[in-house]
Amino acid sequence: MAITLARRGEQGQASVELDQIRPETAHTERGPLDRSQFERRMKPVVMIVEDEEALLTLLQYNLDKEGYKVVAASDGEEAALLIREVTPDLVLLDWMLPGLSGIELCRRLRGRPETRNMPIIMITARGEEADRIRGLDTGADDYVTKPFSMTELLARIRAVMRRIRPALTEDLVTFGDIVIDRAAHRVRRGEREVHLGPTEYRLLDHLIQHPGRVFSREQLLDAVWGSDVYVEARTVDVHVGRLRKALNDKGEKDPIRTVRSAGYSLDEQFHN
Repeated sequence: MAITLARRGEQGQASVELDQIRPETAHTERGPLDRSQFERRMKPVVMIVEDEEALLTLLQYNLDKEGYKVVAASDGEEAALLIREVTPDLVLLDWMLPGLSGIELCRRLRGRPETRNMPIIMITARGEEADRIRGLDTGADDYVTKPFSMTELLARIRAVMRRIRPALTEDLVTFGDIVIDRAAHRVRRGEREVHLGPTEYRLLDHLIQHPGRVFSREQLLDAVWGSDVYVEARTVDVHVGRLRKALNDKGEKDPIRTVRSAGYSLDEQFHN
């Protein structure tokens, strides 16, 4: 089976045909995915929604320095579209935005099943108690008033990550009888070791960060392969099949749920 990959760039798309993608090797145009590339792609993704350019630049610089992958939007409508594409692990959300306000965007995200549990820290100049209560009641996980200490904000981000997405900060992650050892890049199920190729490993690691959350093929492509490489959506089905084959031995229960016309998720009932 040939799979086409193309890198997006100013000169258009240059394609390269791969006769086969083997389980033990994850390819891009530049060859096998090394450890540094893997670590860059598996960084937690933080979205900044802020219309003040100087503050946006400052936040981007500090978050990048802390090891996060940063995406940014300057208004609520743009953020709503981006969130569907990149599925961030946390959103820093300004209240006062042009067009769609931060508080309304927060309400919409909490109303959608796929973003209901997405961590949100609201950043705003509105520091009155009534405003803080309204922000938290709307669904924000934390509320930071301007001006703020960057050191404190980074600490709050880490705290929310640990509380809402503990899998992002742990080297040893357990889901049912599946254990991922991130430090050693090894996976076990019960008493046996599960041998995964790099792509299957990244796919499992991404799903285990968001148990129960359904990801479309396009969202998985962006999260696992990266936004700078184009891969056909059906490639996701191939690698999910390989992951299932590696995880499920001798009639073991399949932890991966296929949601028709939607995508894939890790079945929360399996964890229970």
